[in-house]
Amino acid sequence: MKTLARLVLTLAACALSSGVVRAANVFPENERVARVMAETTCASCHGVHGHSISPTFPILAAQDAPYLQAQLHAFRDQTRGDPDALTYMWGMASQLSDAMIAAISTYYAAQAPSRPKTGNAELMARGKQIFEEGVSSQDVPACAACHGPQARGSDTTPRLAGQHADYLVRQALVFQSTLRAAPVMNAVVKGLSQDQMRAVAIYLESLSP
Repeated sequence: MKTLARLVLTLAACALSSGVVRAANVFPENERVARVMAETTCASCHGVHGHSISPTFPILAAQDAPYLQAQLHAFRDQTRGDPDALTYMWGMASQLSDAMIAAISTYYAAQAPSRPKTGNAELMARGKQIFEEGVSSQDVPACAACHGPQARGSDTTPRLAGQHADYLVRQALVFQSTLRAAPVMNAVVKGLSQDQMRAVAIYLESLSP
């Protein structure tokens, strides 16, 4: 448990200090094209201004730009290989330039966050405890160590607050199966049951983004 927790904290600190992917300066023309793309093509799945209705697709509004850039690069380069990435995003991102990826990411980061949803109180309380404290008996560190006390993320660590619970559970499962390769998350969720994942997701969905 201590080894995994130290790894999580170390990698989180490295991401914050190095700024692996930072929002680039976006030229006005790229900003205009990105806005049109987001409000037409992207909106068919991710909703107007990034507020998706279906939990199949993540809410992008107010997500950190560096995280969005990292994911769009991974989609374009086909290095993120979970089933949803392959089905929905490999083709969509295949023709995006670095400049357009930066512009789209900046657009979504600037959008107003979605409203949180309130779920089952018992599940929310259980999820809050796991998120803040982890589960020492299962070698699961606190999620807040990387995602922050309010789950708002930072830099390439994603904002989870206000995200669809069903989407979060699905991503936890693909991390657990290693279909989505991310060494820290693969290790973190390895010991979680699906019921525990659901509790954390319900809690996160209830947080104000």
